Amino acid sequence: MSTSIQDKHERFRALHFKDHAFVMPNPWDAGTARILSVLGFEALATTSAGYAFSVGKRDSFAGLGRRGILANARAIVEATELPVTADLEDGFDASPEACARTIEGASEIGLVGGSIEDATGDPDDPIHEFGRAVERIRAAAEAAEGRPFMLTARAENFLWGQPDLEDTIKRLQAFSEAGAAVLYAPGLPDLEAIRMVCQEVDKPVNVVMGLQGANYRVDALSEAGVKRISVGGSFARAALGAMIRAAEEVRDKGTFTYAADAVPDRHVSAMMAQSKHGDRVP
Repeated sequence: MSTSIQDKHERFRALHFKDHAFVMPNPWDAGTARILSVLGFEALATTSAGYAFSVGKRDSFAGLGRRGILANARAIVEATELPVTADLEDGFDASPEACARTIEGASEIGLVGGSIEDATGDPDDPIHEFGRAVERIRAAAEAAEGRPFMLTARAENFLWGQPDLEDTIKRLQAFSEAGAAVLYAPGLPDLEAIRMVCQEVDKPVNVVMGLQGANYRVDALSEAGVKRISVGGSFARAALGAMIRAAEEVRDKGTFTYAADAVPDRHVSAMMAQSKHGDRVP
């Protein structure tokens, strides 16, 4: 029997209030969603970067639209019984109304969460003005109200060359007051900054690992107050890295030793033969 969206939402929400942080990896298509489900994770998140790479585009506001992002998210939702949240970029327009429409559309395809960020996509003016940023999150939160949907609000300062921890915390606090259920500031420089964010806000905090720079163990992040850990596009980049190394070996050496490290076909086939519930298909 298929798990209802309400059940998925309740399971997803409960994960954020456990004593220990949970890891929520990021598949980029239905197949990788199925594999991560079989491997025993409790929730999944989409990745705009992984999706972009899979369709031959850059991970940029200009290259990705609401329709493609939601179609990719729907395929992932339909491949698993796990709760799925989505990277919804900037809401696909600067207006608060667009953010609200994006949340409504995300909820309707079975997602139980999604993130809206305060980046503009304009390198000359990369972060929305404070009041505008809060207004956008408030509109998204109002759209999520009454739906089985957890809104994550992202403060993007550290990804856009504005390493202002005080302003980042101020934004996250305001996003929480505006109705966000989860708070997220990607690119924080170190564990102490992560700890400070967790101490200064009143909602569960997501951090991303697998980016360049320092990486911390799950236990250390949990001790710092983190409730949720995602990996962004890093699993997709790891997979692409393996493919590039294999291709370069064939091109430059004329050898095929990479095949020794490839996952056996029978293992992948067994994972794909699982039902969405994690059981083998009879």
